[in-house]
Amino acid sequence: MRDETMVKDVMNGYESDLKKAHEHLLNEYQVIRAGRANPHILDRVMVDYYGAMTPLNQMANIQVQEARVLAVNVWDQSQLKNVEKAIQLADLGVQPTDDGKTIRLIFPALTEERRREIVKQVKKLCEDTKVAMRGARRDCLDMYKQMKKDNMLSEDEYNNLEDDVQKLQDRYIELCDKSSDAKEKEVMEI
Repeated sequence: MRDETMVKDVMNGYESDLKKAHEHLLNEYQVIRAGRANPHILDRVMVDYYGAMTPLNQMANIQVQEARVLAVNVWDQSQLKNVEKAIQLADLGVQPTDDGKTIRLIFPALTEERRREIVKQVKKLCEDTKVAMRGARRDCLDMYKQMKKDNMLSEDEYNNLEDDVQKLQDRYIELCDKSSDAKEKEVMEI
């Protein structure tokens, strides 16, 4: 009656969706600035490199020089102006300065008000991730309901699977909450 491989495939797909959602949250948190210079803040900066939009980290070394200073060493010096322009267009809240060889980004210290805004952003990202996870849970349970309706699962088997799905959901929600708490603590640290 019960098709074990189909049941496992649905559960594995669900867990994969939860894992991807959590990894996405962690990647978003890497980009958020927390008072210190973080090279990941430049991950989304795209530069017009001879007509092709190229990620900055594929055409330059990005290093933390001091706690609040990033140095961008462009490999092709002829592209220095394009890189500077791309950083300005990215609207990172910091003005690039260029000495002819290196572009420096000096991050100002965060004010209390700005820290609170960032914490709100951190919480919103966490909540958005939880919403995505709840959507994945709904999709998984819908598949199991269909299997029950098609007499591939008994009522008891469905109830057990529903419990397993909820336990997995709770585990990943807890991971998101821990990640969020850690990021909030990092942001509020002076």
